[in-house]
Amino acid sequence: MFCKVSLFQLALAATISSPVSLLVIAPAQAQNYYGAIAYSEASGSHGFSYDYSNRSAAGVRAMRECENGSGYGDCKVLIWFRNACGALAKAPSGAYGSGWGADRSTAERYAIETCNQHGQKCRVVRWVCTTR
Repeated sequence: MFCKVSLFQLALAATISSPVSLLVIAPAQAQNYYGAIAYSEASGSHGFSYDYSNRSAAGVRAMRECENGSGYGDCKVLIWFRNACGALAKAPSGAYGSGWGADRSTAERYAIETCNQHGQKCRVVRWVCTTR
């Protein structure tokens, strides 16, 4: 006994029973990497992080590093960045500034400019970049 089967029904049956699945390829999404720099005014200690999966985790790591060197409990995150670089500049007077940018030189320039608004002879004491 034969049954009439349409080509559509055959194709549907083959698709459903076939071990080969339909594969949909989505465009790859870029990974975001976060970093941060924390600083203690009381001790001058700083901490940094890079290549964390989120802003919060990057900040926690930078704070932990800063507090390990400070002991005053006054560390604060000055700057965070995503897929970029950050920098911290300090002056002999204790003034400081931070900045971020697409590359190291931009981050350093902004950190020095910010520091120079509060002191003189600022220099970069820390820079860090994420993987891009």
